[in-house]
Amino acid sequence: MKWEMFALSFTALFLEMMVIRWVPSVVHLVAYYANLMLLSSFLGLGAGAMAGGRKWNLFGWFPVLLALDIGMLLLDRNVVLGTSKSESHFFSLPPTMFDALALVRIFGVNALLFVPLGQRMGRLFNALPGLTAYAWDLAGSLSGTLCFGLFSLRLFSPVLGMAGVMLLYLLVSSRRRWYLDVPLFAAVLTAIVWSGDRNAIWSPYYYITVINQDSPTVSDSAPPKDLLTMRDPPLYMVKVNQFGYHMDAALDSRRYTEGTPTYGKVRWLELQYALPYASGGPLDRVLVVGAGGGCDVEAALAAHAGHVDAVEIDPTIIAVSRRFSAGAPYADPRVTVHIDDARSFIAKATPGYDRVVFGFLDSQALFSSMNNVRLDGYVYTVESMRSAFRLLNDHGMLTLSFYLGKPWLGVKLSQLVLEATGREPAMYFDNWGNTLILCVPKDPSTVLPATVNQFHRASYGKPPAMDLPTDDWPFLYLIRKTIPSDYLIAIASLLVFSIASIAFLRGRSFGRGDIHFGLLGMGFLLLETKSISDCTLFFGATWFVTLVVIAGILMMVIGANLAAGRVRGTSLWMYAPLFASLALLLLVPRESILPFPFAGRMLWTLVVVPLPIFFAGIIFSTTFRESSSKSAVFGANLIGAMLGGFCEYLAMAIGNHRLSILVIVAYLGSMLVLEASRRQGRPI
Repeated sequence: MKWEMFALSFTALFLEMMVIRWVPSVVHLVAYYANLMLLSSFLGLGAGAMAGGRKWNLFGWFPVLLALDIGMLLLDRNVVLGTSKSESHFFSLPPTMFDALALVRIFGVNALLFVPLGQRMGRLFNALPGLTAYAWDLAGSLSGTLCFGLFSLRLFSPVLGMAGVMLLYLLVSSRRRWYLDVPLFAAVLTAIVWSGDRNAIWSPYYYITVINQDSPTVSDSAPPKDLLTMRDPPLYMVKVNQFGYHMDAALDSRRYTEGTPTYGKVRWLELQYALPYASGGPLDRVLVVGAGGGCDVEAALAAHAGHVDAVEIDPTIIAVSRRFSAGAPYADPRVTVHIDDARSFIAKATPGYDRVVFGFLDSQALFSSMNNVRLDGYVYTVESMRSAFRLLNDHGMLTLSFYLGKPWLGVKLSQLVLEATGREPAMYFDNWGNTLILCVPKDPSTVLPATVNQFHRASYGKPPAMDLPTDDWPFLYLIRKTIPSDYLIAIASLLVFSIASIAFLRGRSFGRGDIHFGLLGMGFLLLETKSISDCTLFFGATWFVTLVVIAGILMMVIGANLAAGRVRGTSLWMYAPLFASLALLLLVPRESILPFPFAGRMLWTLVVVPLPIFFAGIIFSTTFRESSSKSAVFGANLIGAMLGGFCEYLAMAIGNHRLSILVIVAYLGSMLVLEASRRQGRPI
């Protein structure tokens, strides 16, 4: 039974990550709600665990629910979801009730998928000694996290991933049902293969396809052999999660036949990317942040830059450009490529740049499934722009390019740069007003032209009321501090589903134990989210940072579980070190840790940040050992974690640092519930 618990926990964790990784490539805008996919998984596991004491056997329904989930996603493949007026999503539509129902349906069916796994785990919790079952559950979760991290980086494939989940299910399930399950699984895998693109590439962040502009309905797998020398080389559109991201092209119009459509496109791009260098001056050192396909880099080289530092977070994007870009910017010896988060590189870069160029960094994904901050969230903050401006020499200039999904984004970016640099930026717009390029010279006496190629300077009138993004509130794509209506609809729907599930499964047996463990789960998820946010700010928003933090947290919980095995009974004094460590994190702002050297930030991250998780883990393990219905309280803990994930959305309205207060409230509530039970002499 121990190995079965390990296998089920491994499968559940691996499947959670698979869903979060794969679903945004099928239904594009789910990438903006990846954390809700995780929370709906918690809901399913929690509801299933609560049903661990019931006579139903839901485990056999897993193949059917998996087929239902994947079939629904494939049918919704072309759904374009809406967004609220207060938030900007790329390639979105105005919000409609149909869009909202599609989103709720996706989350609801995903929750149902995890119910059979949760019920089987709940039964094992009731059959095994409490701390033993929990230890094997944690070991399975940690192994699943590490295995998926390696799988996601090296050879991610939805077919291989789902096949692995199916194989694990078959090994755990009864062989008498294989004659039904195997054909169903084979049909599901066939549908995934049929719906996918055989030329698609999976990066650590995106599902990438490359489209030749001469045949825009077919993805390409290989460019012509003479791409770098041929006349009229093809233009390639690189798409992420089905939508356009950037061009891989040679920004040299002399290589194209004048008068052709391709020549016009290249000439337009050539002039656009040349704007940051139109003011002249020396270009000994150039920093390009968000280098992508290399157009910004190629433009810097064309302007005779002596050396270019090209920073890009996604190594696959660089690899694609090396294959498909006829301009071959990354092959130039003057270019050094840095696979790093932009904020991380800026923090350790040596000042003295002639240009700091922010490319089109507009991210279409979240950096972590634990929160709702975009991949570029900590790049577009006042503190980040201030740090980048400091990298310039006395005659240098900072430029920022952006595609304006919403008109107010341009106002916000200009106000952001003004606040960070103390200089009014020159704003250049294309003829349609969709593309904005901001320029801020370090020398205030520098005069910039009124028109540069097809771009003209303009300014906004009185700016509307809006909040500027900071390290505490890194939400460029929100006009102000608020929770958008589309998120509220999804959250409300999942809450209704949660309340109905708890009422049905627990009924009159719902008690203080459910509240206690639910509050512990809520506090844990908020702490985990805060840990990831802190480490992202300290070391960058890369997939590796997130993986290491999650693995470190699970190891900390395993250590707490081992320590709890040596502790007899539960004392309210266990809360004292928990509250002390929480108070330390609340009183010490993250911004004060940023100036520390790498070793200091690492020490703070490894020792101080996870301390509350360790002490909370001891409290959970000791009270879990004494609980009368382990499957029910384990389910309550998962439901509480889901509620903590919902509370994380409050960061959109109050900022990240204040979420620490909610963590304290959650653990204080669990302590009060525990004390009330003790006074009445009832087990938790």
